[in-house]
Amino acid sequence: MTFFKDFSKGIKAYSKASKFLIHHKLTWFFIFPILLNILLFILGYASTVSLSSKAIAELNSWISIETWEFWGSGVLYDVIFFLINILIRLLFISIFAFIGGYFVLILLSPIYAILSEKVEQKLTGNEYPFSIKQFAKDVWRGILLALRNLGLEIIITIGLFALSFVPVVGLVSGPLLFLVTAYFYGFSFMDYTMERQNLNLNQSINFAKTNKGLTVGNGTIFSAILLIPYIGVLISGFVSIIAITAATISTIELMIDNKQKLQ
Repeated sequence: MTFFKDFSKGIKAYSKASKFLIHHKLTWFFIFPILLNILLFILGYASTVSLSSKAIAELNSWISIETWEFWGSGVLYDVIFFLINILIRLLFISIFAFIGGYFVLILLSPIYAILSEKVEQKLTGNEYPFSIKQFAKDVWRGILLALRNLGLEIIITIGLFALSFVPVVGLVSGPLLFLVTAYFYGFSFMDYTMERQNLNLNQSINFAKTNKGLTVGNGTIFSAILLIPYIGVLISGFVSIIAITAATISTIELMIDNKQKLQ
């Protein structure tokens, strides 16, 4: 029952976070996901065009498309180029749907570090003098944790994929994978607060394990958004701003409830 109670707290924290961002005039942090989406669009478009051109060039050198006499070589060439372009875009979308959340976590980690600290200051009054060394440490830890969680998730995904072929057991592999993904995302969002409380990575891992319900709850909505085809990753940047706020609020509330000292 504790798991579901804490899970509910993690979900409800998103509503608190949305109101918190508006009340404390922190909605300007949503500018950064907009900038990220512009960057992703530019890089994605350039990469798709480049890969399409290389793919069609390789295909042409292999089977000499330009020499085919079928509706005119130019028309055939354009059709094949278009199809390859679509396939590469679909491949990008498929790959990005899997790792896109971690890509967002890594690129926006400096923003998360700043926002999480500001949220704690508003909640508790704790002041953290700016230190470029500490800031760099927080960002680096966030990136390392995201990479660690991605690696573990890939391993678990492979295991659950294998289990999906087992009768009956395979039915729960999909929901289990979603919960695992939510757990790792929630952990990444919560760790910024735990870092400021001087918890090392092992202590942070134990904290997340001890409070699995809250950890999964903090990552559930962000994970669910990523399941939306095509636009999930684009929306996830905005949701992550709410998620890091929600994780900071719920983690601090949990520490206060457990009478853990906040610096």
